Amino acid sequence: MRAPISVIIPTLNAAAGLPACLGALGEGLEAGLIRELILTDGGSEDATAQIAEAAGAIWLTGTAGRGSQIARGVAQARGAWVLVLHADTVLETGWSHAVLAHIQGAPDKAGYGQLAFAAQGFAPRFVAGWANLRSRLFGLPYGDQSLLVSSELLAAKGGYPPLPLMEDVALARALKGCLVPLGFSALTDAQKYERSGWMRRGAQNLLLLLRYLFGADPAALAQLYRRSDRSS
Repeated sequence: MRAPISVIIPTLNAAAGLPACLGALGEGLEAGLIRELILTDGGSEDATAQIAEAAGAIWLTGTAGRGSQIARGVAQARGAWVLVLHADTVLETGWSHAVLAHIQGAPDKAGYGQLAFAAQGFAPRFVAGWANLRSRLFGLPYGDQSLLVSSELLAAKGGYPPLPLMEDVALARALKGCLVPLGFSALTDAQKYERSGWMRRGAQNLLLLLRYLFGADPAALAQLYRRSDRSS
């Protein structure tokens, strides 16, 4: 029986965090879960490509934009399931057990991890707590929480949205009623929050989400998002 999961990681100058992200996937290889690793790049100018080659990953390149990059990876994936993971996220030890239980027990559902930050203090716990509450109450996990979904279910919901921003929210809305927590934490880099300020960054993200839900153009929102990154 073939390993079921294609791991898809969008990258853009991700060399700093990528080794830890890939290292945490080792237990999935040992458990016979990972069929292939696909890194889909948006024009990296650092050592991302070399890290991908050393890891034996399938390397895809094309237009930058997380949604379109992930969609390229999905188009190449051969696994019965896809695990979409951000390059600055490290899955908690034991994640493979939770994933295997999900695949065996809930094949008609998609699953996500619980957000945690690689930082200490009240602000990281508060922001992560809100994200996890939002995920449970409203079914809106973000991409940095990781996403496990069967290729069949993903295709039935129209595939991965190739949007420049809010692609994860668009997919979560398409998967409404099919999303469940997987029972492990996805530890995510906190640098953007630390640069901008935890409350400021959280408020900006919430405002972008609300604007998207009320019909704003994702391309315009992506420009605002990049502008806020440059100013922080």
